[in-house]
Amino acid sequence: MPKFSIFILLFVFIFSFLGSFIYSIDATTLDSSSILLPPSVDHFLGTDRLGRDILARLMEGGKVSLTIGAVSAFIASIIGLMFGATAGYFRGNVDKGLMVIIDLFLTFPTFFLLLTLISYVNASVWILIVIISITGWMTTARLVRSESFKVTSQPFIKILNIANVSKTKILFKYYAPILAPIYFVSFTFGVGGAILAESALSFLGLGIVAPQMSWGTILSEGKSVVEIASWASFSPGLMIFLVTFSLINISNYLQQLTNQKQIQN
Repeated sequence: MPKFSIFILLFVFIFSFLGSFIYSIDATTLDSSSILLPPSVDHFLGTDRLGRDILARLMEGGKVSLTIGAVSAFIASIIGLMFGATAGYFRGNVDKGLMVIIDLFLTFPTFFLLLTLISYVNASVWILIVIISITGWMTTARLVRSESFKVTSQPFIKILNIANVSKTKILFKYYAPILAPIYFVSFTFGVGGAILAESALSFLGLGIVAPQMSWGTILSEGKSVVEIASWASFSPGLMIFLVTFSLINISNYLQQLTNQKQIQN
């Protein structure tokens, strides 16, 4: 198991959601006498161009970034699971109709679709969650659809259909457990992708706006002083890297387990 990656994720979650109970410095306090101070005993990760403590801002920003990543990935994976399973089970015209919708979304590059949608609304945590979810479910749907075709051809599914078992019961009781490994792989990949998407939008000034903060906004604020205060952008960049790298490792591990089970079967 990727124990080191799991440990990193646990540390980041505890750091972001519980760290403020130990480190009590306010993340929004401006201090003109502490502008761009390097890491020290008073400010462990230094301060930014407005004198705000970077460590405190990382904790607050982590809450937003991780929430957006986890919730949007969960919603996107659920949508992909529903579309893919429905298309694979019913086939025929239902499959064709759903594939038209999936292909229509895939026609547009995901990031440019994000930019287009975000330009029409004022960004907030929940708006970003909805938009990232809308633009991130298609790959999961295709993967689940492909696996659903295999499940549909199984003899026990045909027997259940002949016995007039409810289609809803078949989908939730028999399809869901078989498709669960694909869902979890897609979910872990989706969390990393959602965090990167939010960070990219915030870096471009189209994501989270003050007084809220995320790792992307902290990174964006540090880019203007990177030559004289590298610590202002290094820390949020490192947090984004650690989370996405750990999630990729866990996703690869889950995918290997799934492949092994398929080979055994």
